Amino acid sequence: MLPFFQDRRRFTDLSEREIVALAISSEEDDARIYRGYADRIRADFPASAKVFDGMAVEEDDHRRRLIELHRERFGETIPLIRREHVADYYGRRPVWLIESLGIERIRDEAEAMERDAQAFYEAAQTRVGDARTRALLGDLAAAEAGHSELARSLADEHLGEETRDAEARTAHRQFVLTWVQPGLAGLMDGSVSTLAPIFAAAFATGDTWNTFLVGLAASVGAGISMGFTEAASDDGAISGRGAPLKRGLASGVMTTLGGLGHALPYLIPDFWTATAIAFVVVFMELWAIAWIQKRYMQTPFWRAALQVVAGGSLVLAAGVLIGSG
Repeated sequence: MLPFFQDRRRFTDLSEREIVALAISSEEDDARIYRGYADRIRADFPASAKVFDGMAVEEDDHRRRLIELHRERFGETIPLIRREHVADYYGRRPVWLIESLGIERIRDEAEAMERDAQAFYEAAQTRVGDARTRALLGDLAAAEAGHSELARSLADEHLGEETRDAEARTAHRQFVLTWVQPGLAGLMDGSVSTLAPIFAAAFATGDTWNTFLVGLAASVGAGISMGFTEAASDDGAISGRGAPLKRGLASGVMTTLGGLGHALPYLIPDFWTATAIAFVVVFMELWAIAWIQKRYMQTPFWRAALQVVAGGSLVLAAGVLIGSG
């Protein structure tokens, strides 16, 4: 890594021609990023996609004005210099990382991009002596500062109240399908399915450490199994349930946590103290599942509670009876 950083130029060492070339490549990159955002969200958020399309057109206009300036001052050949070639230049987060997040996170990233670009043009103004170049860089700094207003005006044009409500519902639905539903299924599986082996081991051996090991193994094993099953069951392309990696992660992690909740008390050496705490944890887990079902799945609370608590109680009783037999 050291030779790479040694080869990078500092912004203060760039010539005026290189500063203009850097601005051109940055505007090209930002236009591509905005179009990538638009394509990413067009199916679910068509109105917001139009906002990003409009911002990409603005970046194209900036690039055109910079190229005209370069052509008049320095000729047709534009030096190849990009943001990664400059050590103290602002960077951009990977597009794939931002695109994997929600619509609000993408909007926040776009605002950060405009602030970074504004700061660059303001700094670049102090590095050039040509009056026309300074004027253009100042105009672009003002334009970047005004892009928040542009985004708002485009949003007002394309995002009416009904459209905003529809996009909010779509975003909520996507969140539920990608994170809540797989996570809830995992939590239910981890909390309920591990009850029998954990409490069977507890009442069969009376040994808290061995019971904890059984619970740990059951929880981790169930988490891995549920995670892979969820990720492999549906790639999300047709169902719209989101990326399989996200769903698998949500399901696997929540399954593991669901089982560990009532396994961890058995780290306490006293058997009955550990068991009493484990019973309380089980009760809290089952009621938490019922609340999540009501909050996100629109299931009536008492019906959800009856289903979850009744099912969990039956599994718990089976584990205790088997362990005591």
